[in-house]
Amino acid sequence: MSPLIDRRTLDFLMHEVLKVEGLCAAPRYAEHQRATFDAAIELAHRLAVEKLLPHNRKSDANEPQMVDGRVQLIPEIGEAVAAYNEAGFCAALADFDDGGMQLPFVVASACDLLFAGANPGTVAYPSLARAAANLLGAHGTPDQQRRYMAPIIQGRWYGTMCLSEPAAGSSLGDIRTAAVLMPDGRYKLQGAKMWISAGDHELGENIVHLVLARIAGAPAGVRGISLFLVPRWRVNEDGSIGERNDVRLAGLNHKLGQRGSVNTFLKFGEQDDCYGELVGAPNQGLACMFHMMNEERIAVGMGAIANGLVGYLYSLQYAKERRQGRHPDQKDPASTPVTLIEHADVRRMLLRQKCLVEGALSLGLYASKLVDEEHLAEGEAATEINLLLELLTPVVKAWSSTYCLVANDLAIQILGGYGYTREYPVEQCWRDNRINPIHEGTNGIQALDLLGRKVMMQQGAAFRILMARVAKTIAKADMHDDLKPMCAVLRTNFDRLAKLAQLLGARMAAGEVRPVLANAEQFMHAFGHNVIAWMWLMMAHRAEHGRVDGAATDATFYLSKIATAQAFFATELPTAEAAFEALEKGEDSAFRFEPDWF
Repeated sequence: MSPLIDRRTLDFLMHEVLKVEGLCAAPRYAEHQRATFDAAIELAHRLAVEKLLPHNRKSDANEPQMVDGRVQLIPEIGEAVAAYNEAGFCAALADFDDGGMQLPFVVASACDLLFAGANPGTVAYPSLARAAANLLGAHGTPDQQRRYMAPIIQGRWYGTMCLSEPAAGSSLGDIRTAAVLMPDGRYKLQGAKMWISAGDHELGENIVHLVLARIAGAPAGVRGISLFLVPRWRVNEDGSIGERNDVRLAGLNHKLGQRGSVNTFLKFGEQDDCYGELVGAPNQGLACMFHMMNEERIAVGMGAIANGLVGYLYSLQYAKERRQGRHPDQKDPASTPVTLIEHADVRRMLLRQKCLVEGALSLGLYASKLVDEEHLAEGEAATEINLLLELLTPVVKAWSSTYCLVANDLAIQILGGYGYTREYPVEQCWRDNRINPIHEGTNGIQALDLLGRKVMMQQGAAFRILMARVAKTIAKADMHDDLKPMCAVLRTNFDRLAKLAQLLGARMAAGEVRPVLANAEQFMHAFGHNVIAWMWLMMAHRAEHGRVDGAATDATFYLSKIATAQAFFATELPTAEAAFEALEKGEDSAFRFEPDWF
């Protein structure tokens, strides 16, 4: 078995549940077919196992160092990134005409899942660069695309997102980095940025920083934020590299996990000589950046899932091989110890991991396919898909990073004392995964976004679209007798969510914004668990068809999916009941609890 993925499950989700080959009907993907999608995933798997996984432990033990103002990385990182770029994954989403692979986003996400599972620290360098290229492809001028995007796609340059500042982390409306328009049309920037992943290194010829800053005289708050392209080395009109820009490495942040990816404190314009170019329109920087951020939030969710999967697969293999103890009714001390997987409590922990990580994986891939469908659609269809994607993105990011971390914790528990040591990989999986509930918008912010904006936007339009899709799944699954109980539960729960959204929306409209949003995390729990339950019902429905139409050798696989769906509904979904009750009763003890009572 692969240490990164159960390929049969990935194929099931991609081809039986999501039917991604249907994207090939669109002109953009007409030159692809299932075979090319599978080949890309197989290439990514081989590259991940051969080039990224071998130095995952070494890069964790030998984190980047700042020496004479420069970042030093272990050489294996550069070798792996070079192999990644040579294989073409830096241009996975780019057009054929630009030298890209022109893959659908969902296929690229499946490939990224494997890279993140093998080595989340190393893959951060090219994946951030690719995200920067995508943003420039959407909002950059033709000249910016020629001079900056093209070298990134070619794997020669890298890119970053520079949002947070030392005094303004998630509160972007408070950023202080300033930009002043110069006579030649460029902008002079001055300020500092904190927590910048891949912010300084020697892997490529240049680093293109995408920096949020405020033009002098701009409106206060987020309405006055603009986006700037600030290269480490200035770029001449012909695309050649010029003199060094005034972007300086001020320090490194030493992290709990994902230690192979350097995390930096950068200063812009310390010598009053930092120049950048405006990307998009003035004061529209946040909207431009969120083109990158929304895809990055799906990527964060997929990264969390990758770590959850690796921990699950390792603990599963360990439980199958490690002999320890006997069954409670086995009294003979001379009898052979049983494998860990024979113990009911270990199976409980394995099953919960499977419920969580495979449920999250299905949602992550579903949302990734929505990205493709939105790009291909037009008119009302595109609007509808966009609304649904906006609604599900915070769930992909927050639910996955919360509960795949729970899965990592269970993997450690299954290994016992060994799991707590660095001799085994599950403790690193947990450490590497712990950042995902924090970066690209903390999970608390995702919950506020879900309840305060996404559920309520356009008078609940996105939620109604979701309800309609869930109803279609229920109608299909209800034809199978053993799925009827799950259909009934999900139907009731989504009706309850709809009433709850109306109740909470009315309270916020009446001025109770703060007490309602104080329970945003509870809403994320109830909403997210039911969205994952929808995913499991979708999988169970496809597995029922697989039992009939598939090969006899697949019978156990399909039965496993149905049984896992039933287990999620029986053991995991009921945990949302307390959240439902708290929200329905208007429980707001945390809001009412005075700060000086702590």
